[in-house]
Amino acid sequence: MLLELKEKRPDLPVLILSMLPEDQFAIRALQAGAAGYISKQNAPDELVRAIRRVLSGRKYVSDAMNEKMLNNLGTTGSQPLHARLSNREFQVMCLLASGKTVKKIADELYLSAKTIGTYRARILEKMNMQNNTELIRYVVENHLIG
Repeated sequence: MLLELKEKRPDLPVLILSMLPEDQFAIRALQAGAAGYISKQNAPDELVRAIRRVLSGRKYVSDAMNEKMLNNLGTTGSQPLHARLSNREFQVMCLLASGKTVKKIADELYLSAKTIGTYRARILEKMNMQNNTELIRYVVENHLIG
């Protein structure tokens, strides 16, 4: 949705407020064009500051996320496996892990079941996994779905 919104209104600053963990999703959101990302657990303390920063034309992530990003600069191999995935692959991985069938995902994303099957194969290959069970375990252990 963010990509479509940025296509129609590229100058509109978007602040993502999500229940999903900031350390897993903030970078993807910023790369997709968001001006900021804040998790709902941090919202009561940081929401006003985040809105002001985004409206002033700057980017926003929490202090903890900012520190984590700075600490990861220059380190190799410290990224999680799912960081290798494209945004669409990441989306398909989360949908698979939530128990949806290939056909259901295809219908939801307006793609063919064959395309979703191709995404699934790429995901498993990139993450060096053999099946959906391993994928589900990884997604749950890394808190990638709520």
